[in-house]
Amino acid sequence: MSQESRPRRRHLMDPNAPRQAPDPEAVARLQRVQRRIMSALLVTTVLHLSVGLVIAADHVGDDRLDAQIGLCVIAGAFMTGGVVTTLLVLGRSWRSPWLIVGCLPTVVGLWWVLR
Repeated sequence: MSQESRPRRRHLMDPNAPRQAPDPEAVARLQRVQRRIMSALLVTTVLHLSVGLVIAADHVGDDRLDAQIGLCVIAGAFMTGGVVTTLLVLGRSWRSPWLIVGCLPTVVGLWWVLR
């Protein structure tokens, strides 16, 4: 079988048929979806980290009140950082009422640990 009679494999570049330029609307939609997925992954990861720190604070001995409070404050700091990063990934201003959500692990954690 000669070289010319074999069909060209589709995954190789064909100089006679260059790739079409991407549609700007399709690129914008793809980037919007990528930002939303990244923000969902970010929030989920930071939420798990914050809850884990609060659970760790609950398992610290009762004689170490400073460590319990410190872990709860660190959980709130991580959550606040996650909220800020999520807002920035989505292209919004980091100064937002959503920052109140960042304080929830500290408040709930202190209530849980000190009850």
